[in-house]
Amino acid sequence: MQEHTEHAHHAGHTGHVRWATAAQATLHCLTGCAIGEVLGMVIGTALGWGNLPTMVLAIALAFFFGYTLTLRSIRKAGVDFRTAFRVALAADTLSIAVMELIDNGLIALWPGAMDATLADALFWGTLTLSLAVAFIVTTPVNKWLIGRGKGHAVVHQYHH
Repeated sequence: MQEHTEHAHHAGHTGHVRWATAAQATLHCLTGCAIGEVLGMVIGTALGWGNLPTMVLAIALAFFFGYTLTLRSIRKAGVDFRTAFRVALAADTLSIAVMELIDNGLIALWPGAMDATLADALFWGTLTLSLAVAFIVTTPVNKWLIGRGKGHAVVHQYHH
């Protein structure tokens, strides 16, 4: 409950936001992104798709699952779908975009990672490392957003 109180306190103005609060918001984002990213990479790789279509699918699914997790929590608070959808878009778009840029950028730049198969340790190792780095880079972004009453601060206005 303390995290919810802190988010609500910062929802309407700039102010000090604890790193733990930003990390928790980023972890929430990472969960949806990781589900979509892993699922997309696994599907594309298993189907023998090329790098570009696999990456596009992984990114699309990362956004889908990221938004879906937020949408689910807002809808639980009794918010109508249209409002909840707009809140999810406003709360998560920048965070997911940064996370996906870092995650996919590292995978694309890592030698051999784009050609690794599901049975290769390189596939799973690069994916894990890229998600960890994306978490580290995205946490300050979420801290900045929450401190300005945006990002997950908006989501927590709807929690009771």
